[in-house]
Amino acid sequence: MIGMKYIIGIGTNIGDRKINIEKAIDAFNSVPKTAVLRRSSLYETEPVGYAEQQNFYNACFEIESELEPNEILGVCLGIEAGFGRVREIKNGPRILDLDVILAENEKIETANLTVPHPRYNERRFVMIPLLELFPDGVAYGIKFSHHLLGIKGQAIKEL
Repeated sequence: MIGMKYIIGIGTNIGDRKINIEKAIDAFNSVPKTAVLRRSSLYETEPVGYAEQQNFYNACFEIESELEPNEILGVCLGIEAGFGRVREIKNGPRILDLDVILAENEKIETANLTVPHPRYNERRFVMIPLLELFPDGVAYGIKFSHHLLGIKGQAIKEL
């Protein structure tokens, strides 16, 4: 397969968080012309924004797909819907959250999709798993590791 590589961020804090993440990542392997290449460890993280909720489990994973970025966004939204995701409270509890963090050699700004994700470099729960996948701190030509120094709080521990 000759496609584009993407980094997907995943998080959950409702139900069996570990199983939610495993099943969601597995779901990407059933998407036509798409394969999961590798994934980070699983991390338990404090919620950001809306604090009155259970801690999240988060990870990042890399896929390769012949699908276009907006189609990958559609896949993410479809998988979230399949898990029963309901958007009620901004940054509130969720059974599943999938975000397109980076797309290989792409910068996108449309009404529905911004890549790189506009807040990825403010979120320790994205940056630490991303650094695990790209230990040199550079992903698809984007240097990101220096942003970690500016992030305050946001406790995270590897599971």
